[in-house]
Amino acid sequence: MKALNWISLSLCLFGSAAFAHEGHEQAAPSAAPATAAAQPAGGTRDARTWFTDTPLQDQNGNTLRFYSDALQNRVVLLNVIFTSCNDACPLITQKLKEVREVLGDKADGVTFISLTSDPLRDTPAVLKAYTLKQGVDGPHWLFLTGDKAQMDLVLSRIGQIVPTPEQHSTQLIVGDVANKRWSKIRPDAPAAAIAQRLQLLTMPVAGR
Repeated sequence: MKALNWISLSLCLFGSAAFAHEGHEQAAPSAAPATAAAQPAGGTRDARTWFTDTPLQDQNGNTLRFYSDALQNRVVLLNVIFTSCNDACPLITQKLKEVREVLGDKADGVTFISLTSDPLRDTPAVLKAYTLKQGVDGPHWLFLTGDKAQMDLVLSRIGQIVPTPEQHSTQLIVGDVANKRWSKIRPDAPAAAIAQRLQLLTMPVAGR
């Protein structure tokens, strides 16, 4: 997954580069996050302009603006799935369910956002059925879809331009949106390590 091209967006890489869903090849998980941070040049200072306020639908059929309603002022975890996947996607969904369990009462301070790479089939009703099957239908976990043009735009802004649903990256993106603190995390990292990264993002920034 390429770095988000937004000024002041620091990507602290957790583990090595993203691996694609296609082929389901996974390298061994890293023991600790890398400390180097990359700050992309150029881009826009306006997060809403960069991420866009594209209207999408959640699993309950509600229309949400991507930045203003899903991202703004939140600590978030973003990932990409498609509901007809029978291997990596449900496994990662279950891993993220475990992350929320590890977070405990702090889970309410983190919004999980699962974006479909297959909007032609993943309607709100299909996403709802998926959340119920996976046991993850909760108020702080959004499963978002839209028409293909809408999803292509939103996915492109998080580095997920995919020619087919299966070719999306399985990498997780976590961020403190208000303070422009972002990290990428491999989904095969331990649930406790992912939870710890999210907990760090919920902590106040020194000097602010």
